[in-house]
Amino acid sequence: MSTRAQVRFATREDGVSFSEHPDKIHAQFYVHSDGYPEGLGVEIAESVNAYGKILNWEIEHVQTQHGDLEYIYYIWSDYDKETWISIFKDNSFPGYSEDGELLPSKLDECIFVGEPQKLLDKYKLNTNEKG
Repeated sequence: MSTRAQVRFATREDGVSFSEHPDKIHAQFYVHSDGYPEGLGVEIAESVNAYGKILNWEIEHVQTQHGDLEYIYYIWSDYDKETWISIFKDNSFPGYSEDGELLPSKLDECIFVGEPQKLLDKYKLNTNEKG
């Protein structure tokens, strides 16, 4: 089974909490597998820190919604500000209404907020010299 995730890009703004979903995002990518923090989260943090490449992302329209996500990542950035990352975990897969309409999942549990190095310190499993 794949661990699906979306990666969303948001602007850091005064009064907008990193531990809440922002009203607007600028871009969104879908990742079909390895979306857990020890996988995708580490890749994002390493990419921000070392300008590395990330494979297997699919560009999506910012309003695309999936019913089978397990994580949503927000990458918060703006000019002259440090980049921060938020991770939300889905604890309730969506169901269907009586009419057969897919109901949205609830991605309300924020499990991480911080700068990329903090994410690496928390989730990177292999911490030897080679990474």
